[in-house]
Amino acid sequence: MLNDSTNLSDDSSDNSDQKKIPCVNVGEKRVGLFVTCLVNTMRPSVGFASLSLLEQAGCKVEVPEAQSCCGQPAFNSGDDEGTRQIAYQTIAQFEGFDYVVVPSGSCAAMIKKSFIEVLKEQPEWLARAKRLANVTYELLSFLVDVCDFVPEGVELNGSYTYHDSCSGYRSLGVYEQPRKMLAKVSGLSHKPLNGHSECCGFGGTFCVKYSDISNEIVTEKADNILDSNVDFLLGGDMGCLMNMAGKLNRDGHTEIKALHTAEVLAGMTQGVIEVKNAGK
Repeated sequence: MLNDSTNLSDDSSDNSDQKKIPCVNVGEKRVGLFVTCLVNTMRPSVGFASLSLLEQAGCKVEVPEAQSCCGQPAFNSGDDEGTRQIAYQTIAQFEGFDYVVVPSGSCAAMIKKSFIEVLKEQPEWLARAKRLANVTYELLSFLVDVCDFVPEGVELNGSYTYHDSCSGYRSLGVYEQPRKMLAKVSGLSHKPLNGHSECCGFGGTFCVKYSDISNEIVTEKADNILDSNVDFLLGGDMGCLMNMAGKLNRDGHTEIKALHTAEVLAGMTQGVIEVKNAGK
């Protein structure tokens, strides 16, 4: 993982059920950063960008070393027992934090909603899963809704369009938050994306099991991105970004650079050329 669990600070379904906790004393709270598999293995810069943003917002951040996958591949494949085993580990790793923050709507939704589903027959673990769900946030929603964070002094010249991931948009209600912060980035202008909230075709194991369908979906998404005539494709989920960037790159459209929103907001786009290809 990015680091161990030492204090690093010292060196759409309606989501209205999640309370917005006042940000007055966020700096006094312990924030556990759930890095996610794709960030850790494919794009660590997103993890470091997330850490930087949380620290800028005044948070006391820790990254538990023993964290692993959120369990989504197992869950989507119908392996409830495997998902439960992962849920046990994740709950034990993170339930001691005041907040848990995830730079992925997909993984955050897994912790907030799917853990509760697979543990519904186990009262003790269900209670623990619900407590964890109540303090778990997708990164961008946490920065805006809890920390009231506004990035300062960030510059990126060019135009961008934004893809809203299925889980972030539908399960967690993440929409205004990234746009609010990106509006503060000097030199960056927004262009709308037709079908901004429609699936990109990734869907974790979906793109492997149903590759033909996945390719049809991402082809339409790529066409819409090209029609937007932008320099950057931004989003909050690495899986989606990898899938869309992979399609664009394979079709020769390397002029559009795919970036995680955290990288932009943290000013960590220097040297980032493109998201690695993935999917069909």
